[in-house]
Amino acid sequence: MKNTSDATRDLPRGMSRTGPVLFSYGFRPFFLASALWAIVSIALWMAYLSFGVPVASDYGTLYWHAHEMLFGFAPAVLAGFLLTAIPNWTGRLPIAGRPLAVLFAIWCAGRITMLLSGSIGIVPAAAVDSLFLPVMLLICAREVVAGKKWKDLKVIAGLFTLSLANVLFHIEVIAGAGPELAIRFGIGAYVLLVTIVGGRILPSFTRNWINQFGRTDFPVPYNSFDAATIIIGAVAFVLWACAPDSTAACGTAGVAAVLNMIRLVRWRGWTTWREPILFVLHATFLFVPFGFAAISLQAAGWLPEVAVLHVFAIGTISMMMLAVMTRATRGHTGRKLKSSRMTNVSYVLLGCVALVRPLAELIPALSTEILAVAAIGWTAAFGLFALEHAPLLWSGRKPLTMRGG
Repeated sequence: MKNTSDATRDLPRGMSRTGPVLFSYGFRPFFLASALWAIVSIALWMAYLSFGVPVASDYGTLYWHAHEMLFGFAPAVLAGFLLTAIPNWTGRLPIAGRPLAVLFAIWCAGRITMLLSGSIGIVPAAAVDSLFLPVMLLICAREVVAGKKWKDLKVIAGLFTLSLANVLFHIEVIAGAGPELAIRFGIGAYVLLVTIVGGRILPSFTRNWINQFGRTDFPVPYNSFDAATIIIGAVAFVLWACAPDSTAACGTAGVAAVLNMIRLVRWRGWTTWREPILFVLHATFLFVPFGFAAISLQAAGWLPEVAVLHVFAIGTISMMMLAVMTRATRGHTGRKLKSSRMTNVSYVLLGCVALVRPLAELIPALSTEILAVAAIGWTAAFGLFALEHAPLLWSGRKPLTMRGG
């Protein structure tokens, strides 16, 4: 039997030598919790729709559902990613141990208080929930500034926007107004983060993969075209958030759709189809131009806003998060960057949900059935992630290699 020093010497990256493994690296607790919350929150939402089970009724179950997708589930995945990626960007040690556990507890407190808002009051629940994103913002800003990685301040700006959008969401609900403005700002912030970070990792990962085969048909690296595309996308989102039915929003979003499609083509994603764990990143980014095109159709009066929101929320945001969660979990627990059949099925399921869910507004006669199918697909996708990756996240032991993995 190995002694303790021999065992710890062999620990894969992201594994703490002392304390619970779960809090040894940011991706571990947040990826696991986000997948579980994705399942539980949708189950509660469907229980309300199907059987009238009250869920956060004083806050409004519809608003609770929208909030928990945008500011409950999604920030947890974002936290897991940033707390893992930023140390790589800055060269500084990751947040781990007690500070990570405290941050995780703040996120959990937000989920609990939002569910109990009818008992403790909407204002106290909103106050507790509003703590997580600003704390995350301060942690990430400190690391980026300390590491002098000024180009990564764009990511901090995205976190700042999300923090404001979450507070605005609560203010609008408490005031008795619909939180549509906050939802649009939140969606815009997430998608811009996808265009910023995606523009960094997709060409890099694709180049590395192509290089393995001695080929030189590399993706076009980040340049002024990418920067201009991101800026135009940001302008389109501001116009959409403030004046969703305006001609300016329609035209600018249309331009953003074309530019993001060109950007995606420049990354040569079709060359990676034999590597699903990489190809899915390109497939997911396809929903960015789809979403901008949907904004144009909404502004022209041809598509309801709820459908547009779900193109982005599921197709761009949730699919990219699932793709990043699987890749980061495997990479940071010492596994090969190969997706198993189970993982590939989860990708396909969530992709189908992204295509099907917007149809609920377009085919009202079948909306109940479409919502049920979408909920089942969503639950299955994140359930498969949890089933396969939970042992990797809470334990340091390397499981037996799965066939196809």
